[in-house]
Amino acid sequence: MSHHLAAHILCIPTTVTTTTQVSAFRNSNSWTNDAAFRSVRPNSTKNRYRSGRCICPKAAVIPNFHLPMRSFEVKNRTSTDEIKSLRLITAIKTPYLPDGRFDLEAYDALVNMQIEDGVDGVIVGGTTGEGQLMSWDEHIMLIGHTINCFGTSIKVIGNTGSNSTREAIHATEQGFAVGMHAALHINPYYGKTSLEGIVSHFKCVLPMGPTIIYNVPSRTGQDIPPGVIQSLAENTTNLAGVKECVGHERIGKHTKNNITVWSGNDDECHDSRWDHGATGVISVASNLVPGLMRELMFEGKNPTLNTKLLPLIKWLFCEPNPIGLNTALAQLGVVRPVFRLPYVPLSLAKRVEFVHLVKDIGREHFVGGKDVEVLDDNDFILVGRY
Repeated sequence: MSHHLAAHILCIPTTVTTTTQVSAFRNSNSWTNDAAFRSVRPNSTKNRYRSGRCICPKAAVIPNFHLPMRSFEVKNRTSTDEIKSLRLITAIKTPYLPDGRFDLEAYDALVNMQIEDGVDGVIVGGTTGEGQLMSWDEHIMLIGHTINCFGTSIKVIGNTGSNSTREAIHATEQGFAVGMHAALHINPYYGKTSLEGIVSHFKCVLPMGPTIIYNVPSRTGQDIPPGVIQSLAENTTNLAGVKECVGHERIGKHTKNNITVWSGNDDECHDSRWDHGATGVISVASNLVPGLMRELMFEGKNPTLNTKLLPLIKWLFCEPNPIGLNTALAQLGVVRPVFRLPYVPLSLAKRVEFVHLVKDIGREHFVGGKDVEVLDDNDFILVGRY
């Protein structure tokens, strides 16, 4: 299939919500009269010995058409510009009960703490929230729950990305249908595609609503070059920006191209914000110290505070995220010490180190009201089936 056709592959949702949309679909391309949409009848004289078949590929290509499965409730509609203005977004942790199910009581308390400390938005079911360990039913339920409980107080961005375009389309339709304000999308990972394939993948989901693209080559194994982002931005108003993990130089390139960008690295976010033009940060550390992270993003350049937080941030990422965060929140008494495998808690030495970090920074700056403690190995519950 040629490049210009590939860019218009039809991504048809499973549900059509209004007769107006159906009518528009029929009239936009006169598809009911197009031979490409008609099957050849097996009993016709000309094709007596052929079985019924559908003529392709024209039947699969309809330019610039999409029927998003979106809610039409005004209260949940969010403009792309509103998403672009968010400065501190927390990649929120998902807590669990001992049997591995979601602990919604603890989750709600976590989100409330973010709101109280001035966080602008939350990413639901991201890498930090362990969306990769959720079924899609769990995933969409948690997005809907967050919107229903907190959607008027904080922006809810659902991670509905996938390395399967089909799954990304379906999850994003469902996410917007339950009211999420924006979507977070990653480029296809593991089974990597070409740059043309990346563009086609994103073009299937961008029409549905405000979207942040997530570039993290250390996890996907493939970088999204600035040229790809620029070409997408020129062809849609729904691209809110990029969560960029490549570094300061890349962030500078995006800002020169008038692309909104959030740092995806807590250890670089201060300098990215104040020296390289980033709008803000999508943060892991703000799960623990949302007030200090807000100060870092809103109240001007502050190398002293940044230096104070760097040991904590380094500790958080001594093992792949979210292992450190899960361990820290358990020791703060904010969540139960339950891990969905394959994640396991940090070593005892690291758990002791965290207690010292909390005391150095000040317990009053961390979420929760309990004293920080060192948990024993036997305190943790590891769940493989849930």
